[in-house]
Amino acid sequence: MLEGKTVNLKVREREDVDFMVECFNDMDFSGECEPIYEQTSKSERVKQFDNPSNMAMLLELKWFIIQKKDGTRIGFVNSFVTQPSKTTEIGYLVIPSERGKGYGAEAAQLIVDYLFLSRNIVRIQATTNVRNKASQRVLDKVGFRIEGTIRNHRLVRGVWTDFYLLSILREEWKEPKILTKTASR
Repeated sequence: MLEGKTVNLKVREREDVDFMVECFNDMDFSGECEPIYEQTSKSERVKQFDNPSNMAMLLELKWFIIQKKDGTRIGFVNSFVTQPSKTTEIGYLVIPSERGKGYGAEAAQLIVDYLFLSRNIVRIQATTNVRNKASQRVLDKVGFRIEGTIRNHRLVRGVWTDFYLLSILREEWKEPKILTKTASR
C-alpha cells in the first residue's frame, strides 16, 4: 500500500470488483469531460481481473484503489506504459462526492512518487480534456506541464474532443513530495 497524508493507494484486488462495477456503470461517474465507460457486468469484470488481456500485460497496466485513511474507497488511479514508445502514463478518477477535496492531487502525487522511485523512467505523462479545469489543476499541483493539444483525441459524449498532453520530467520532480512507503503485511 502506498500511504499518503489523507489517502492511501491500494493495489486493486478481486474484492474491489463490486466497487469498480458500481462506479464505471454509473453514467455520471466520469463527469461531463470524460468518455462514458463501457457498461460491464460483475462477471465480466471478474473475468477481466482473473484473465487480464494480452493488451493489459503489454501495457504494464497497474490499478490502484484510492482510499481515505478510514478505508473508504473513493476512486482509482492507474499507470500504464504505451507501446511502442514505452511512455509511462497515469490516469485517475475520484467519485463525484469526493471531488474538490484534494484527494485526486494527493493520489496523483503518490503514483508519480512511486513511479519515479521504482522505475528508471525520465518522464510521466497524462492527458486531460481541454475543458477539464479541475484535472488540469490536479496535474499542475503535481508539477505537470502542458506540452500541447491533441486534436480530436477522444469521443466524449458523442463529440470528438481535444485533450491536452501534459508531462513531468524526472529532473522537474527531483524528490518525493509525499512520503511514499510500502506498508508491510
